Amino acid sequence: MPTVTVFLSTLTPKFYFALTVTSSFISGLIFVFEWWHFRKYGTSFIEQVSVSHLRPLIGGVENSSPAPAAFSVGENETNRQNMPECKVWRNPLNLFRGAEYSRYTWVTGKEPLTYYDMNLSAQDHQNFFTCDTDALRPSDTVMQKAWRERNPQARIKAAYQALELNNDCATAYVLLAEEEATTIVDAEKYFKQALKAGEMIYRKSQNCHSQSPQHEAQLRRDTNVLVYVKRRLAMCARKLGRIREAVKMMRDLMKEFPLLSMLNIHENLLEALLELQAYADVQAVLAKYDDISLPKSAAICYTAALLKARAVSERFSPETASKRGLSTAEINAVEAIHRAVEFNPHVPKYLLEMKSLVLPPEHILKRGDSEAVAYAFFHLQHWKRIEGALNLLHCTWEGTFRMIPYPLEKGHLFYPYPSCTETADRELLPTFHEVSVYPQKELPFFIHFTAGLCSFSAMLALLTHQFPELMVIFAKAVLRVLWPVSAPSVLASG
Repeated sequence: MPTVTVFLSTLTPKFYFALTVTSSFISGLIFVFEWWHFRKYGTSFIEQVSVSHLRPLIGGVENSSPAPAAFSVGENETNRQNMPECKVWRNPLNLFRGAEYSRYTWVTGKEPLTYYDMNLSAQDHQNFFTCDTDALRPSDTVMQKAWRERNPQARIKAAYQALELNNDCATAYVLLAEEEATTIVDAEKYFKQALKAGEMIYRKSQNCHSQSPQHEAQLRRDTNVLVYVKRRLAMCARKLGRIREAVKMMRDLMKEFPLLSMLNIHENLLEALLELQAYADVQAVLAKYDDISLPKSAAICYTAALLKARAVSERFSPETASKRGLSTAEINAVEAIHRAVEFNPHVPKYLLEMKSLVLPPEHILKRGDSEAVAYAFFHLQHWKRIEGALNLLHCTWEGTFRMIPYPLEKGHLFYPYPSCTETADRELLPTFHEVSVYPQKELPFFIHFTAGLCSFSAMLALLTHQFPELMVIFAKAVLRVLWPVSAPSVLASG
């Protein structure tokens, strides 16, 4: 203790100034890192380390209860089922790799697709376009390897090898249309070749599908190829301005393969009909697919809201509505908007251009930011076309949150909002896009703590620099409280 007394008695104001400045600098660095980690990952680094590494060491038990389902299959909560929390879906309107995504990369130097998203697409292609009988056809064997290749040039090279073995290899044309074609016109040419080859192979598979389980698997594969090609041809027609042709192709496809509704071809049809301004046809499609027993999507909910808003938006005025009250049609429109916002609360900020858009990913998460980006990317123009629709949305969308004060615990028309969407969306969306988070998270305790510590240390450093003698007296008083035994000696020596 005498040694401590002698040491403390020799401390000068310069030491206290250096101590407080160093403390402020270190706490400032920790604060900046905590803030960066929270903005990037949505969690506190210190809390994450504490939970992951320190809690097991001190015998803590982490109670993890299963989170609610990620999407609603209806408005009746009594029919809840154990569904996967964050199921990722194929984007029905996903763009073309070579003709659209790659062009974006050439212009901006940024990669619009994440590795996770492209890996999911590779898995989809393997599931859609391969089967156990591929070994019987050398071209299909080559394509089976091609879908597993990570390098785009290697995939394209493999597609040409498959065509050398079999000039009627439909999946090879599909790969070239998706990845080598640099324009939609070129992609359409490849898809037309794929359609010709795919229809021929499909007819052969139909004739012998009952012979063995292997032939049945081959028919399923050939059906997948044919549906995929026809859908992409319809999308090419839509992008090239032949909208009525695209609508007819989509209707024919849905009629020919009615059991493949899980591919959400109706969402492609809805977008094309909106472009034609065929609102009666849009309502007819909604009447079939906006059903309580079917999975919802942002396209379904927001298109239903758009049609109801269309009936009143042109004459809607918030000042007039506040004086006379809302009419029945206006109430229906507002309720439809609230329903859509509850399903996906991220969409309005993109429609109202409060957040910038990026190219939509190839996969989306229902109710997540990725779905909002994909919806707004294609449908913003349809909202702008209807006079007053965006104004009505602007005036009413935030009212949704008064009905669901605790969205992670209880919903109003849908299941509680899933807590997993932020993590999944960060995997699906590029790093240069700021992921929308709902509900907004409060800043973690350690950000407040480090900010306060940094500010307090900086204030002490400033006071020590301005009033060195007074701060020495103050420091010794604090030491007297902390070490009462040695304090008298320190004071006496002072």
